[in-house]
Amino acid sequence: MTLDSATARIRCRVPEELMPPPGHSLPEIFQLYLDYYRHQVRSEGNIERMRQILVSWDVYLQKSGTLLKGISIQQVDRFLALYNTNYSTGSARSNRSYLRQFLKYIYRNGHIKKDLSALVVSPPEFARSKPPKFLRPHEVQRLFKFMDLSKAKELRIYAAIHLAYYLGLRPGEISSLTLDDISFKQKEIFIRSRKNYSPAHLPAPDNVIKAITAYIVGGRPESKLRILFLQLIPPYKPATSHDISRDTSELMHDSNLPSSIYWLRHSYAQSLLESGASIYEIKEMMGHKSIGSTQKYLSIHINLMREIILDETL
Repeated sequence: MTLDSATARIRCRVPEELMPPPGHSLPEIFQLYLDYYRHQVRSEGNIERMRQILVSWDVYLQKSGTLLKGISIQQVDRFLALYNTNYSTGSARSNRSYLRQFLKYIYRNGHIKKDLSALVVSPPEFARSKPPKFLRPHEVQRLFKFMDLSKAKELRIYAAIHLAYYLGLRPGEISSLTLDDISFKQKEIFIRSRKNYSPAHLPAPDNVIKAITAYIVGGRPESKLRILFLQLIPPYKPATSHDISRDTSELMHDSNLPSSIYWLRHSYAQSLLESGASIYEIKEMMGHKSIGSTQKYLSIHINLMREIILDETL
């Protein structure tokens, strides 16, 4: 599908009242965010979806006579309900995520006084539309054996996979790590920003420390930047979460494992469950904002389903 056809497909789903008039241009802050998002993602399809929802959001604000600094969560909810009218459940969930990212950006840059992104919560049925998927231990070992660790790119992926599988880190958490966040002597990794807004010091197994060391020694370009994961083409900018996710997915596909880096995170949750960790402990280790996000992992391991009390007291 070409970008033009994808754009046409998106526009045909947008309600008429949210379509922009001829000659419509985005306000400066909207365009600044779109430029920032383009640098982070570099996927034309995602960029177009983000642009379209920002255009419709701007149209909605103009028609309601609301300034950006005066928006409320009620207006955000009404807009999303209208915008998602013609979208499937899964796509509606993605659209909420797109707007949530923009709201977080304008809050951090001082354009609104309250972080409304934290209040944009998807309905429960959205989360249930795709139950967690995971890799079994022998599949992960097959993935490790498939890798060519003489290549810088695969050393980077190797380290990222260890962080996802043995610590349950999200792609964004992996790409945000700095050299200063890793304590090699104490075997500990500091996660500065998580979805639950609680920084965490996580113990790092020996194999994780070794994988990171192998990447730093044999795969990381020389740079004054303190970000751990760098792109491999000069001028060696920080690797984005998209870089980490894309490269991992490509490797998995090549090794006949049609999965993503999130499957490794889900596998980590399964390991915690098998080890006898409580739901509260899993919630903290996974960096979830709510216990509801954690409870869905209870169905991952079939052999333990009958032994777990869903309403475990915290």
